[in-house]
Parts: sequence; structure tokens; C-alpha cells
Amino acid sequence: MRTSLFAFAALMAVTAPAMAGPAQDKMLAHFQAQAQSPASTARGQSLFEGRFTGGKPETPSCTSCHTASPAGIGKTRAGKEIAPMALSKSPERYSDLKKVEKWFRRNCKSVLGRACSAQEKTDFIAFMISQ
Repeated sequence: MRTSLFAFAALMAVTAPAMAGPAQDKMLAHFQAQAQSPASTARGQSLFEGRFTGGKPETPSCTSCHTASPAGIGKTRAGKEIAPMALSKSPERYSDLKKVEKWFRRNCKSVLGRACSAQEKTDFIAFMISQ
């Protein structure tokens, strides 16, 4: 039984990104080409959950607005709802490169105090696609 559970967990870890459609696959490939390195969902999760001091004091982490669960509905500081970040809850997310770049530009500066690297973008997208 324990072996079966381990095999199932390993299979799910490998197939989780399969929820992505062609647009998300293309998006991930775009950022991976820039990063010149494979994506890491673990690093993406750390970026999403991490607390940083370089950005605005009111937004020390992605979860300041997006909630601790990528599947949850977030809120802007003005109280406007933000659709879940998880692809499983918002299937159209990560399909428009211009929008994704816009939000990375804005939110990385707000949270990190700098632009996100290509690797950070790759890892973040991979994590959200797996959710």
C-alpha cells in the first residue's frame, strides 16, 4: 500500500503541469528559453510564499494580496477582488504574454523592489500551472 501511494504521488508530481493548455505551455517555454534553465515548481512556491524587504512595506510577499493559497481569491489594497492565481481555478491565466509581463513588471517591483529574473518568472509560472 505504501509503495502504491508513493508511486501515485510521484506520478502526480510529474503530470501536474499537464493541466496547462497550449497557451500556458508556450508561455512556460518562452520564459524557460530566457532563463536557459528548467523550471522548478519548488522555487516558484518559495517565491510565491516568501517574504521580502526590498519592495514596498505594505507588500512584502505575493500572498499580501493573493492569499496563502494560489487557489484562493485575493484582494488588492483597494479591496478589489483578484482571481485565483492557480491555473486549476483560473484556466485563462498565463495565456497572454503581454498581460503576464505587465503583472510581473508591476508586482515584482512592488514585492521584491526589482524586476524578476527570467528564472524567477519561469519557476513562478511552473508553480502556478501545477496548482
